[in-house]
Amino acid sequence: MASTGQPASSLKRASSTSSEGDELIITPLGAGNEVGRSCVHMSYKGKTVMFDCGIHPAFSGMAALPYFDEIDPSAIDVLLVTHFHLDHAASLPYFLEKTTFRGRVFMTHATKAIYKLLLSDYVKVSKVSVEDMLYDEQDILRSMDKIEVIDFHQTLEVNGVRFWCYTAGHVLGAAMFMVDIAGVRVLYTGDYSREEDRHLRAAELPQFSPDVCIIESTYGVQTHQPRHIREKLFTDVIHSTVSQGGRVLIPAYALGRAQELLLILDEYWSNHPELHNVPIYYASPLAKRCMAVYQTYINSMNDRIRNQFANSNPFDFKHISPLKSIDEFRDVGPAVVMASPGGLQSGLSRQLFDKWCSDKKNACVIPGYVVEGTMAKTIINEPKEVTLASGLTAPLNMQVHYISFSAHADYIQTSTFLKELMPPNIILVHGGSIEMGRLKQKLVSLFADGNTKIITPKNCQSVEMHFNSQKTAKAIGKLAAKPPAAGETVSGLLVKKGFTYQIMAPEDLHVFSQLSTGNVIQRITIPYSGAFAVIKHRLKQIYESVDPTTDEESGVEALRVHERVTVKRESENHVSLHWAVDPISDMVSDSVVALVLNASRDLPKVVVESEETGGEEAAKKGDKIVHALLVSLFGDVKYGGEEGKVVINVDGNVAHLDKRSGEVESENEGLKERVRTAFRRITGAVKPIPLQES
Repeated sequence: MASTGQPASSLKRASSTSSEGDELIITPLGAGNEVGRSCVHMSYKGKTVMFDCGIHPAFSGMAALPYFDEIDPSAIDVLLVTHFHLDHAASLPYFLEKTTFRGRVFMTHATKAIYKLLLSDYVKVSKVSVEDMLYDEQDILRSMDKIEVIDFHQTLEVNGVRFWCYTAGHVLGAAMFMVDIAGVRVLYTGDYSREEDRHLRAAELPQFSPDVCIIESTYGVQTHQPRHIREKLFTDVIHSTVSQGGRVLIPAYALGRAQELLLILDEYWSNHPELHNVPIYYASPLAKRCMAVYQTYINSMNDRIRNQFANSNPFDFKHISPLKSIDEFRDVGPAVVMASPGGLQSGLSRQLFDKWCSDKKNACVIPGYVVEGTMAKTIINEPKEVTLASGLTAPLNMQVHYISFSAHADYIQTSTFLKELMPPNIILVHGGSIEMGRLKQKLVSLFADGNTKIITPKNCQSVEMHFNSQKTAKAIGKLAAKPPAAGETVSGLLVKKGFTYQIMAPEDLHVFSQLSTGNVIQRITIPYSGAFAVIKHRLKQIYESVDPTTDEESGVEALRVHERVTVKRESENHVSLHWAVDPISDMVSDSVVALVLNASRDLPKVVVESEETGGEEAAKKGDKIVHALLVSLFGDVKYGGEEGKVVINVDGNVAHLDKRSGEVESENEGLKERVRTAFRRITGAVKPIPLQES
């Protein structure tokens, strides 16, 4: 089932009601023309998917959440989380525990393991009031029970929504999700990197083009320096600073880029014995537990790490020590401290920054993307003074170096990825409005020779696309063994699962589905005390196929009507009908029931009269019996204008019968003979019967 034609797209403000049918509606609830609180809502064909559920690092409390009030959480079928970073996963406990969401949540194994550690730490270090706390430790633990895991390349289906994921690079466990609803495929990249680094694989390229690609635009049109140049700049700054007796602060989130930088530092220290007396600290309450998780998921990393792990643990650092809190730190000389969080908004990194920022011998190396509104973003512009966490101001004398090791795609990676994928619709998210605008212009030029649509929606601004989906049924099993000739009718069971249709033979149903066939035999008993031959006669007037037979069990006379319904005499006062339930047999049985009931109602009523009854009255009763039997045989029988004459109409042919003489007049010789014979037999059977009491 594939989409046809180029979809028309438009922008509008989000509505709480989603359009069903062929309208695909994509709405950023966060990360629309901004970096932070990634969350994208998508609906199509009555199915709803949400990608990511993050917070905005520059805000706190409810202000940090995506715009959940724009949607109905209870309508969401599936929530897919790409990776563990706070701006992609940190509002998940709130969404699972404090909204009406009742769908299913999926992330990779590594993401789930790190999610718990990272969010527990986030709750502890967040300096907000109790009223502004979005959730507590118990909410995180309860959310863990609701999160399901998915392997890379594993295909799952929930309520007609099929999805699978690819390696995204970026951080351990990061995934790109491909979602298929009714044949329309949407790729959501999340944060991704097409460059292999010291421990992570590069993002995969899906094997086919999606109809829509929702892609990050964090770095816009910027281009990263080659990795070896960045590593040299990084180590040179650190070496120079500690050689002069200074301290180096590297603000980085506890998991993600931190592990990459620790690998670089440990290798550099090993190659420079003169630095062995300078300590390196990994300052995070999660330090040891983070390393345990990374060692658990060695097989999810690149070949370099896995080969190295065969001989020794690459994350068992020789020159790096964990540091849980600032109270354990002896600040007595040159040192290198990697501390979280990366935005310098709170925690250990902010405490050390406030302590060291006034000394020009010290340095702060910012190794990744920084979000607007954070202290890290502020000091990149090198102001003369900064506001400390205490509210006081202090001079910013320390050197500030921005050397990006951020595992986000730059312009070269993004443009190459899209050129190879060639999606007809591109939606840019997760980028500042200026960077996103520049990237859109370059991509418009890049795809100028095609019909590719590039859209940059703001938060709560919906993108609507119309897809003309064709319903196609696939023949499988025995029906597919021999291709039908042109014009040949294919008969089988049509099975719908989600948005896919299959035609199969009834005997194949249990093989290709969880369904099975069965026969329902229906039986009904009807009061009838007349002659069984009357029923047979009437049935033959209606149906071409009325075959006499004998019931196998009781041996009584029976009739097989239309090869579907069996009518048999149950007793002197009852007949029964038996048939296998299907639409045609049900209609045949209904007509037979009506016929038997009418025949029972039209039977002549023969009653015992006393000898005193006059001859004239007996004659009238005999005449009524004759008339009733004529009606039972011919149907349309009416009294004529003259006494003793009747008019019989059968399929437009008319016969006039004189009951006194038995003469019949009709232009149809066949009808004339039938009426004459019937009347003779009826009068011969009825009038000689003496009506006496026994």
